[in-house]
Amino acid sequence: MLRTVASAMLAAMAVPLAAQMSPPVPPANLPARCTAPEYHQFDFWIGEWRVFQTAKPDEMVASSLIESVYNGCGIRESWRPFSMMTGGSISSFDRHDGRWHQTWIDSSGARVEFTGGVTGGEMVLTGMWRDYAGPGKDALVRMTYSQRASGEIRQLGEKSYDGGVSWQLGFDFTYHPEFTYRAHAKGDH
Repeated sequence: MLRTVASAMLAAMAVPLAAQMSPPVPPANLPARCTAPEYHQFDFWIGEWRVFQTAKPDEMVASSLIESVYNGCGIRESWRPFSMMTGGSISSFDRHDGRWHQTWIDSSGARVEFTGGVTGGEMVLTGMWRDYAGPGKDALVRMTYSQRASGEIRQLGEKSYDGGVSWQLGFDFTYHPEFTYRAHAKGDH
């Protein structure tokens, strides 16, 4: 008898619990996801790349995989350098503030929040990078991504130690599409 009562009580509790666990039904008036042109302003960066120092075009420093993710709502970077720390980023357009946001993390434990958008046909993202030049030596870092007619991407990184009053070169990379690099390596021009 006790077993029957306990079973009945469990069954009675399971019905409301199952109803509570049902997935929420989204409102019918949701806008189309990430289809506006603003969500695709950074799509030129998507691809598999071989990365070189711009000033030393024969010095390959990394490979980088840039992927469209989450139904085109984000861009994920996997940075694979040959001699520095590995890292990656996730970038997305925020329709609420009308700006692009990028979160960078790397194997040193650094995390940087960049914000910005398209300026003069280039993607420009700026963020405060803690300990950029060593412990306690933070820098404002501005990254400018520009697409060249050849299909290459230039990523110019500038640093400022005075809140953006003056800027110095931090890094300067040129991204070559993987297929172009393979064609050169094989001698196929």
